[in-house]
Amino acid sequence: MTEPATATAPATALVDLGIKACTAYGREDLAARLGRLQAGLADPAVHIVVAGEFKQGKSSLINALLGTAVCPVDDDVATAVPTFVRHGAEKTATVVHEGNPPRREQVDFADLRRHVVEGHEGARASRVDVTVPRKILSGGLVMVDTPGVGGLGSAHAAAGLAAISLADAVLFVTDAAQELTRSEVEFLRQARELCSTVVCVLTKIDFYPAWRRIRDLNAGHLRMVGEIPLLPVSSPLRARAVRANNQALNVESGFPDLVKFVQERVGGGAAARRTKDAAAEVLAVCDQLRGQFTAERDTLADPANAQRIVDDLNTAKRRVEELKTAAARWSVTLNDGTADLTADVDFDLRDRIRKITTEADDAIDEVDPADMWPEMEEWLRARISYDLLGNYTYLRRRATELSEQVAEHFQEASGEAIGMLKVYNPTPIVEERDVEHRIELAKMTAGKQVMVALKSAYGGALMFTMLGSLMGVALGPIGIGIGVVMGHRGLKDEKKRQLERRRAQGKNAMRRYCDEISFVTGKDSRDTVRRVQRQLRDHYTQLADELNRSTATALAAATDTAKRSQADRQKRLKDLEAELTRLGQLRDRALKLGAA
Repeated sequence: MTEPATATAPATALVDLGIKACTAYGREDLAARLGRLQAGLADPAVHIVVAGEFKQGKSSLINALLGTAVCPVDDDVATAVPTFVRHGAEKTATVVHEGNPPRREQVDFADLRRHVVEGHEGARASRVDVTVPRKILSGGLVMVDTPGVGGLGSAHAAAGLAAISLADAVLFVTDAAQELTRSEVEFLRQARELCSTVVCVLTKIDFYPAWRRIRDLNAGHLRMVGEIPLLPVSSPLRARAVRANNQALNVESGFPDLVKFVQERVGGGAAARRTKDAAAEVLAVCDQLRGQFTAERDTLADPANAQRIVDDLNTAKRRVEELKTAAARWSVTLNDGTADLTADVDFDLRDRIRKITTEADDAIDEVDPADMWPEMEEWLRARISYDLLGNYTYLRRRATELSEQVAEHFQEASGEAIGMLKVYNPTPIVEERDVEHRIELAKMTAGKQVMVALKSAYGGALMFTMLGSLMGVALGPIGIGIGVVMGHRGLKDEKKRQLERRRAQGKNAMRRYCDEISFVTGKDSRDTVRRVQRQLRDHYTQLADELNRSTATALAAATDTAKRSQADRQKRLKDLEAELTRLGQLRDRALKLGAA
């Protein structure tokens, strides 16, 4: 695999030159801007999320790709905790627990399976960080093994899509036992929306003879989603090929194509994006520096037009200063867009919660909560997790659109204004709150049913016996029959009353739970929107400050030319030409790197 650090070396060298130029010209603000970019180039982490349904061979795929056993593989249990595998000098394993800050616990690598697979007792970890000394990871590649999707509306699916939102690429794993299901296709469609680089990996082709037919069927399904490559592989064949150093067997396993995808589309693609971003930033900085020098040069070269140049600079300075006011178009767009975004995201959340509540009410009307309540709680948590993820995704898309609108009005490329807005994993919010049902789930015992029946029978028999006595009619055995009928009816009415009561309690419990989730998530959404607003505001305010300083410097230099002697002017003119030549060379280098 091409080392990301090597692939971005030209960009790093370019940014270093840009920082030196900014420092030499006394523009510490521009140097700090490039310094933040330099820090990003120094951290070449490239995340590849491996996702798919349970027991499809995700962990085996990672092990085969790395050529070593890292992720636990078991026929009976599945991965339950996300596992991040990155490069390290030796094998280590660290369990990370939820908290602020997160609590990290170093564990024995040989004991990794106990913390990753299902059925582990004790506090559930949020993730496990693993390091292994593998060359393919040495350039910053990070493999993420996720729990199985578990169906379209599952909490695992929500967690998986949340991880995908921050990934550079996604390997979606499905085996050759059957064609892609509706849930898998829908998951792929959403994954494609969150991450542009997605590949579908068809595993276990050594186990299923009809895998070519499944491959062709899957290719048809993928065409409905978009241009998603489909790569058939066999992890066992790859493992055998690595052990035996057998090139022919390695080709048969299908892994060379997967390795090529990781090298070119993922590692190379991430490096190319970073390089283009670096070139664009250096180009913008060069243009600002050139602008202040060009104005001074033009004034020195053409004294007759000095006043016109100064007037133009004053006009430019006023225009730049207006960018910093609250009435600036970009600022108005940002404020109005933030208000609209907050309202739309809140409406989307309430609409989703309302639909869940309606579905829950309908489901409760069809069953007895005493029989199905644990299953209904699980369904409710999974469904809310999935819909919260949809709400966060909607927020992310709208925030990106707002950033582009503000950038357009500011007439600057948005670049890394808000970065890639994280799509939060809603599962912790859902799981840390209990569904306080307050439902009397215990049905009437046999003894209580007998007592209710006897009470109704006794009351009915007594009533009809007394009525017969008043009329002078002896009911005899008929009264007993009447009592039995009344007892059965009374028992039936009591059961119905208790069932309706349990249903009402179940509906109230689900509504309270949905209200609590809506309250917490609504607060988090509003905080996220405000965070986006501040990031955009600070980014463009900083750009306005940089432009203001550049125009002010150019104006001061152009104004001072009138005070120079002819000899000083000629000497300064030569110096400016030399500086502009150096900046032109740096600019040409940035243009060439950005176009590569």
